[in-house]
Amino acid sequence: MKIIIICLSILVSFSVSAIGVNEEFDLNEINSNPVVIVSDFQTPTGSGVLYDNGSLVNGTGTGAGGLDESILQTASLGMDTIGAGHQLSAGNRIADDFTVTGSDWTIDNIIFYAYQTGETASTITAVNLQIWDGVPGAMGSSVVFGDDTTNRMSSTANSNILRVTEATTGTNTDRQIAASTVDVNITLPAGTYWLDWQSDGSGGSGPWAPPITISGQTVTGNALQSIGGVWSDLLDGGTNTQQGFPFIIQGTNIVLAPPVPVPFLNSWTLILLALVLIALSFRMFKAKN
Repeated sequence: MKIIIICLSILVSFSVSAIGVNEEFDLNEINSNPVVIVSDFQTPTGSGVLYDNGSLVNGTGTGAGGLDESILQTASLGMDTIGAGHQLSAGNRIADDFTVTGSDWTIDNIIFYAYQTGETASTITAVNLQIWDGVPGAMGSSVVFGDDTTNRMSSTANSNILRVTEATTGTNTDRQIAASTVDVNITLPAGTYWLDWQSDGSGGSGPWAPPITISGQTVTGNALQSIGGVWSDLLDGGTNTQQGFPFIIQGTNIVLAPPVPVPFLNSWTLILLALVLIALSFRMFKAKN
C-alpha cells in the first residue's frame, strides 16, 4: 500500500510539473469566445524603434470584428504549439536574441506579447527581464541588466491581435494577445545580447507567449525555453522546428559626431610653405643689415 501511495505521489508530481509548459493545439477544444476588448494600442514604427524581432500577424483583418490574426498553421504545416509557457507560477522562462549594430543603443523599453486563454486582454500583471551578454545559462555568459524577480512592466494593453488556428480563424476570440511594455533604460555597446523574460497574469491559464508567425514557414527563430532551470531550444510540438518570439526594442541610436577633418598637406604644399618661410627670413635678414 505504501509503495502504491509513493508511486501515485510521483505520478501526480510529474503531472503537475508537466502542466503549463506549452499550450498545444487540441482539435476537440471547446471555444468560449469571450468579448473582444479593443484598445488604442498601435505597433510602434519609425525612428524610435531600434529593433523588431518579427511579426505575429499572418492574417491581416481576418479575425473576428476585422482584427488581425496570428494563425497557427495546424493543417497546412502540421504545427502544434499555440503559445509557449513562460509563467511565473511554474518558474518557466523564454529567451531570444538581438544584435546592437553600429554605435551604442540606449534602450528605453521593450514590448513583449502574451495571452491567457479564455480571458479578455490584458490580464498580464507582471513581466520580469534579464539581458545577457551571451546565451542564457551558458559558460561565460553574464547578466548585464535586470533580474528574475522585479516586475518591470509599466503598461499593458490588448494588441488587437488574436491567436487562432487554421480551424478557428475568423471566429475564435479565446486568445486575445496583450502587448506589455517593460522599462529598461540602459545603454549597450555593439554586440549580440539575449533577452530572458517571464510573465504573470490574473487569468486562469498561462501566460503563454505566441511565437513569430510566418505563412508557409515552420522555422521562425532560435528562441530558448527554461523549464526547471534548464535551458533548451524552443521547438514547435508538431514539426519539431525552432521558433522565435516577437518583441520590439525602443530607444535611441547614439550617433557619435564625426571627427573634424584635418586639411591634407601634400608635398607641393610643404615645398611652397618652405619657400615662403625662406623668402621671409631672407627679407628680414636684409632689413637688419
